[in-house]
Amino acid sequence: MMEEELDLSPSAELDVLLQQNGGRASFMLPAAGDLAAIPEDPNNPITPEKVRLGQLLFHETGIASEAITQGALKTFSCASCHFAGAGFQAGIFQGIGDGGTGFGFNGERRVPKALANPDSIDVQPIRSPTVLNGAYQEAMLWNGQFGATGVNAGTEASWTAGTPKAVNFLGFQGLETQAIAGLGVHRLNMTPALADELGYTSLFDLAFPDVPRQARYDKLYAGLAIAAYERTLLANEAPFQLWLNGNTRAMLNDEIRGAVLFFGKANCVSCHSGPALNSMRFEAIGMADLVDNREPTVRTSVDNVENKGRGGFTGNPDELYQFKVPQLYSMRSSPFYGHGSSFRNLRDVVSYKNEAVAENNRVPETALSTAFVPLNLTETEIDDLTAFLRNGLHDPNLRRYEPSALPSGQCFPNHDEQTRRDIGCN
Repeated sequence: MMEEELDLSPSAELDVLLQQNGGRASFMLPAAGDLAAIPEDPNNPITPEKVRLGQLLFHETGIASEAITQGALKTFSCASCHFAGAGFQAGIFQGIGDGGTGFGFNGERRVPKALANPDSIDVQPIRSPTVLNGAYQEAMLWNGQFGATGVNAGTEASWTAGTPKAVNFLGFQGLETQAIAGLGVHRLNMTPALADELGYTSLFDLAFPDVPRQARYDKLYAGLAIAAYERTLLANEAPFQLWLNGNTRAMLNDEIRGAVLFFGKANCVSCHSGPALNSMRFEAIGMADLVDNREPTVRTSVDNVENKGRGGFTGNPDELYQFKVPQLYSMRSSPFYGHGSSFRNLRDVVSYKNEAVAENNRVPETALSTAFVPLNLTETEIDDLTAFLRNGLHDPNLRRYEPSALPSGQCFPNHDEQTRRDIGCN
């Protein structure tokens, strides 16, 4: 007589699926303060002193000393486009650094300055990616162009001299390379005089005691400190993380059912795996570009090389229109999805993946990923999977990573007059 199959509860079924994919530990993010458990660049070891310096520099508007738009000097920071309230993304569809004004409640009212020359405004022609859980990405940006190791080994011919990509030749991983290059790209700076003026000299001394004093107060070491801080930005208080650590009540029933679908029928885990639910794969799934956005954008074009994804960086025609598989935590904090901000709620993203019909007619069908196939989910299953993504993976307390104040005394993430009014900072 055959043994009858057990009718498992959703929680038990989820546990079985997790075991089939490496076990609970494979998906756990390090606990708060456990720096030794966080993946690090061996050329930039994580230390508490470095993290503290990086936290402050990441939010410091005073280092915006190379602004070129009228009235923007020392008014923006890394956090202008990557702040905690938006899951370390921008609060709008296209992030704005130099040349932006305002903030609103959660970055939704940041706009280009009316008097700014559009050609001088600092924007990117693609959605600003999050730095949350960035420790699990060896290469950064949608096309993975920043980082000298891992998937970028062998791409040296694309590290064009005189461009930010040349920073790869320093040999660092993605977060470090992006942070160093980003300071220059986004008109931020660090010099001995600026460190002294803003109150950072002693913090650099503590973070880099082995670096000669004449070298330590510059963009390189500012970038390394910022990257060390970014590696600690982990969504380890999300309900799914609490559930993995034994809190059986951390997720609601629909979130658990959604997780079962994620690791089971929908097979999202085939691309979104590991502690950050991401991967270093690049896939073409035909999402629209930022130029197609329903609202006006700045300096976007159908001809932007960024629209070509990984292939635009490597020059490999087989990688055209492929974009890096993103991490999935705290996505609801900034409701713009895809490299072109073409989706505005997570259910629509799930429905798009479920139907597997490309929205971007500039992407040839032959370029689409073989993994971009219908999932055959019911409407109820789409609701459950969305609940897991929206709520089960949402860390509600990311502002714990913000400093209480800056040594300079300036406001953050922006210091322009309208932002100060919006956030009540004088």
